[in-house]
Amino acid sequence: MKKSLKEQLPKTFVLRMKELLGSEFEAFSDSYEEKINAGLRMNTLKITPEEYLKLTSQALEPVSWCPTGFYYSGSREYSKNPLYHAGLYYIQEPSAMFPAQVLPVSPGDIILDMCAAPGGKSTALAAKLQGTGLLVSNDISASRAKALLKNIEASGVRNSIVLTEDPKNLAGPFEGCFDKILIDAPCSGEGMFRKEPSMMKAWEKNGPEFFSKLQREIVDSGIRMLKAGGMMVYSTCTFSVEENEGTLQYILENYPDMHVVPIGQGGEGLASAHPEWVDGFEEIRHAKRLWPHYLKGEGHFTALLKKDGEPSETLWAEETGNIKELPEEFAGFLRESGVRLDFEPSRLMLQGDHLSYLPEHAPALGKLRRMRTGWYLGDIKKKRFEPSGFFARGLEPSECSHWIDLELSDARVIKYLKCETLEVSPELPNGWYIVGVCGHSLGWGKVSGGTLKNKYPSGWRWQ
Repeated sequence: MKKSLKEQLPKTFVLRMKELLGSEFEAFSDSYEEKINAGLRMNTLKITPEEYLKLTSQALEPVSWCPTGFYYSGSREYSKNPLYHAGLYYIQEPSAMFPAQVLPVSPGDIILDMCAAPGGKSTALAAKLQGTGLLVSNDISASRAKALLKNIEASGVRNSIVLTEDPKNLAGPFEGCFDKILIDAPCSGEGMFRKEPSMMKAWEKNGPEFFSKLQREIVDSGIRMLKAGGMMVYSTCTFSVEENEGTLQYILENYPDMHVVPIGQGGEGLASAHPEWVDGFEEIRHAKRLWPHYLKGEGHFTALLKKDGEPSETLWAEETGNIKELPEEFAGFLRESGVRLDFEPSRLMLQGDHLSYLPEHAPALGKLRRMRTGWYLGDIKKKRFEPSGFFARGLEPSECSHWIDLELSDARVIKYLKCETLEVSPELPNGWYIVGVCGHSLGWGKVSGGTLKNKYPSGWRWQ
């Protein structure tokens, strides 16, 4: 007979959790037999929760610790939904919504998400910025960063830079530069055993001791990059004391100007951290543990820290564009497509065929490994401009007069997402158009004689 998930838990892990939890261990252990809670978070760059709930008849239950988060049934109707493909929401485990929710973001902040793939927390931070300031999203793994980039592009984030660097390499050029930093650190993943049982084997190979050393190296770099007066979230998806309270104890012992501060965001089932488990500083108790036997979510740990001192302006060498005026191919496309945005030539960057629009006050990156700098607009090819899907996703109806908006029930929506040709009104003038659903952009198409040639990115194709 196949063992239950509870029976598959590593023995060393079980003994450690029994020691920590005492009389609560049975309730904790029984949680491994309960169903996994599916969640989604609204992308407020595009829609508010209230607007979304008016738009659909979906039955969604709010997540108490994230105002934009909801539980859903786990049905494929949410991932196989044109509104999902339009970037209106991001499918995210409910507990994983907490770290980005905790970080207080102000308009114009310069933010670093240091271990950002696959992008759930980065897209949440971008939504909080509402197009202001700058988001630098980094992941050391170039392969994982591909998913990060796709999610940032699909969410319509214009003001981001995506890097694939070792955090140690960021600390020098970015010392004292960021208002806010989020470190969702690589960890032993104990909190994900229910959702991803395969992680148990990885835990037996590389457990808490391995990851706690790595985490301390990462927070060393993060603290260097944090401004005086800046705030940092440290989070993991593990129960390990070494990786949670132990890492906070390390920070407080080695950085007297760093302090754990109370988390303002409340929610049902949130529990305090345990400084007594490490004979540590009492302020560690301000951090929060998310236990699966207390709430509807997986296991997480989140701490909010602040660096002493008065905030100062970020001073760094700025990246500037490398062309003096709008390329004629791009200017012609703007006229033909009805895009009503004024692009500053000094922020346009042409790298080979690729044309991007730099975020305002973007840093000069030198030799840092970058995957994307700013808003990727498209490619200039053979004296014509081919727009990117990212360009389309960043546009709103008020910013583009050539817009074909389809109802959710229109069969052409799915056809478009499958990269098929569409039939449109023969009275529609020829040229470039945004194809949208319910007022939200999906991508580009080119109309000629009542037929729309599909320009939806093939990598995003509906499967």
